[in-house]
Amino acid sequence: MGLKFAHLYSAPEVNPVNRKARSIPFFNIVNVYGRVFFFSWFGFMIAFWAWYTFPPLLTLTIREDLKLTKAQVANSNIVSLCATLLVRLVAGPLCDQFGSRKVFGGLLLLGAIPLGLAPLVQNATGLYVSRFFIGILGGTFVPCQVWSTGFFDKNIVGTANALTGGFGNAGGGITYFIMPVVFDSFVNRGFTARQSWRLTFIVPLIMVLFTGVCLLCFCPDTPTGAWKDRHVQAKEALAAHGVDQEVVVISGAITDRFATPDAADAEKGSDIDDKKSQPSGTVSPPTFDHEAHMSRTEMLETAQGEVIVKPTLRDGLRVAASPQTLFLVLMYMNSFGGELAINSILASYYFKNFPTMTQTQAANWAAMFGFLNFATRPLGGMVSDVLYNAFGRSLWLKKGWITVCGLVTGVMLILIGRLDPHETSMMFGLVALMAIFLEAGNGANFSLVPHVHPHANGVLSGLTGAGGNMGGVIFAVIFRFMDHGSNYAKGFWVIGCIHVAVSLGVSWIPPLPKGQIGGH
Repeated sequence: MGLKFAHLYSAPEVNPVNRKARSIPFFNIVNVYGRVFFFSWFGFMIAFWAWYTFPPLLTLTIREDLKLTKAQVANSNIVSLCATLLVRLVAGPLCDQFGSRKVFGGLLLLGAIPLGLAPLVQNATGLYVSRFFIGILGGTFVPCQVWSTGFFDKNIVGTANALTGGFGNAGGGITYFIMPVVFDSFVNRGFTARQSWRLTFIVPLIMVLFTGVCLLCFCPDTPTGAWKDRHVQAKEALAAHGVDQEVVVISGAITDRFATPDAADAEKGSDIDDKKSQPSGTVSPPTFDHEAHMSRTEMLETAQGEVIVKPTLRDGLRVAASPQTLFLVLMYMNSFGGELAINSILASYYFKNFPTMTQTQAANWAAMFGFLNFATRPLGGMVSDVLYNAFGRSLWLKKGWITVCGLVTGVMLILIGRLDPHETSMMFGLVALMAIFLEAGNGANFSLVPHVHPHANGVLSGLTGAGGNMGGVIFAVIFRFMDHGSNYAKGFWVIGCIHVAVSLGVSWIPPLPKGQIGGH
C-alpha cells in the first residue's frame, strides 16, 4: 500500500486478524489509532522532559546551590540511568501481562511522586535519591513502543515506533529549552535562584499528571478491545473470514501455537495455493470495510505467531538468550545509551569549550541535540520501512541499516573527540551530523524489534530498552572518569571506538531466529 496524504487523517486500512492499522492517521485523534499514536509519543515526550528536568540547571545553578562537585553531578546522571534500566526490565514483562496502556499510565502517575518531591533536595545525597526515583519516568519508553507496536502493522510499524520514540526523545531537547526559560521567568519575578529552580518543577509535574490521567481514560488496550480478550478476538476474526479456527490453538503458552501442519507452512502460502485447495463452489472469505486483503496462511501466521502470550520465566530466558536479542540490545546500548550520556553532559561541554556562553545559552544549544529527534529518529524508522517494503520484505536490509547507523555514529564520535572543537560552527556542525545517525539508529532498531519474537514483544522491548539504559550507564561512567568528569572530548573518543567495535562484532547475526513463526 503506497503512502498517500489522505492516510494522515483518514481511517486506516487494518489487518483483518489483529486489527492493526496499515497507515498512521497522524492528524486524526478522533480515530482510535490516531489517538493511541498521539498519546504514545506525547506521553513519552512529557515523561522524558520530566526525567531530564535536573540536567539543564545542574550546569550552574543547582550545582552552586547544593555545592556539588563535577564528579557528584556525573554521579547523579549515572544514578538516574540505573533506575530507568531496572524499570525497563520490569516494564516489558508487565506489558505482556497486563497490557501496555495500564503500565504506561501507571509509570507516569508513579513517577510524578518523586518529581513533586524534587524541590525538597538539599544536598548531593538528596539529589541522588531524587534522580533515582524520577528515573521511573524513563521506563515509559517500553510501554510507549509496545503500545505502538500493538496498533500498527508490519508494513508501517517501523515508522510508527520511530515517530513515537523520536517525538518522545525530543523531550530531552524540550527540557533544555523550557527549564532555563521557566527558571529565568521566576528570577525576573523577584524570586532568588535557590527558590526559582525549585519552582520550575511545578510545570513538568502538572504535565505528567494530566497526561497520565488522559491516557488511561481515553485510550483502549488493543485495537480489538480489552487486553484479557486478545486471544478470543483473534479466533473470532479468523472465523469471521472463513478460516477454520480449530486449526489454531491460541492460549497462554508459546508451545501451544505449534499445533498443526498449517503453522509450519505459514511462510510458504499464497493466494493461489489457497484457491486451489478450496472445493468447487466454495465462496472466498469476506473482506470487511477498511481491511487489507490477506491470504489464509498469512492470517494463520498472524494468529499463531504474533498474538502476545502470558510471559513465563522459561520463555523470557529463552528470548533473552537469543542471538537476535543480543544484537538488538547491544546496538540499542550504543545508540540510545550514547544519546542519554551525551544529553547529560552536552551543555556542560559547551559551557567548558565556550566560556563566554551563559548557562541558558549553553542549554539552548544543547537542546538542539534533543530536538533533532523530531526528524532523525523518525528518519531511521522510515528508511527501514522503505527498505523492507521495496525489497521483498527483507529484514536483512533493516538489520543492515542499523549497522550502518552504528558505524557512522562511531566514526563521528571519534572525530569530535580527537578534534575537541573550540569553534562554535565546527562543534555544532559535527554534533548535529553525529546526532543524525545516532538517533536514526534508535528508530531503525525499534523498526526491527516488532519482527523478532513477536509473541513476547513486551519482554523483548523491555530488554532492548534496558540495553539502552545500560549503555547510558556505561558511557556516563566513561565521562565520569575522564579526568574526574572534565575531559568530555576524551569521553567522546572512547565511546566512538566502542560503537565501531560493537557494530562490527554483531553484524553477522541473522535478523530472525531460525523457524520463527510470525514477524516476517
